Amino acid sequence: MSEIWWGNMDDIPEALRDSPKIKQSSRQLPIFLVGSLSGLGLLLLIAIVLLSRTPPNRQENVSFRATPTPTPTVEATPTPTPTTEAIENVLGHLPYQQAPESELKPITPDDRIRMRQTAAEEFLQMQASARAAGIILTPISGFRTVEEQNRLFFQVKQQRNQETRKRAEVSAPPGYSEHHTGYAIDIGDGRSPGTNLSVSFEKTAAFQWLQNNANRYSFELSFPPNNPQGVSYEPWHWRYVGDRDSLETFYKARELKPQ
Repeated sequence: MSEIWWGNMDDIPEALRDSPKIKQSSRQLPIFLVGSLSGLGLLLLIAIVLLSRTPPNRQENVSFRATPTPTPTVEATPTPTPTTEAIENVLGHLPYQQAPESELKPITPDDRIRMRQTAAEEFLQMQASARAAGIILTPISGFRTVEEQNRLFFQVKQQRNQETRKRAEVSAPPGYSEHHTGYAIDIGDGRSPGTNLSVSFEKTAAFQWLQNNANRYSFELSFPPNNPQGVSYEPWHWRYVGDRDSLETFYKARELKPQ
């Protein structure tokens, strides 16, 4: 019985019977694990450092290139086409305001014919210059009130049995005459009174002198041949355009081309 037991002990390998060596191997395992974990931690730390060195604006630049801001398109605004539908006129005549009585000055000895003060002074100088050259400029009509123009237009129309359109070719309706402004004047030749208020006035010495000299005194012909307003040619009808108010009165109105 005792022989069998010892015999069995001899059959056990030496490695299994050496219990102190088994304990030493078990202590080496934790050391290996700690070393491995430390190595992995070092690699992770190196990776974090490398990633942190990436330029901060690299991603922004890439995204900016990938999605560029679209350029807004501006549609051209069409230029409005001027029309003449809203033009205020009566048979080709434009509206004018009546000059205040306080701004009028006589240009004849009897005070019957008056003009705006600046226009009156310039006409008197022009008249004196013409007389020095042997030309007599005779004023026929200057400032007219709306009431005076009313009688001139409608009463004469009835007396002559004229159609309204025909009357408007030679006389403006009330409220639409340049004479209301105090800047307009009808001029005749004192040496040829038979040509007053007629186209034949253009053949007089007075008309020739006006054509050559009227601009020096800021007077101009209101209704030349084929004028855009369609008013009959009036070589005797002149207007003053020598200050701001007269320029605005006539040239702002001129921009309103009649229908």
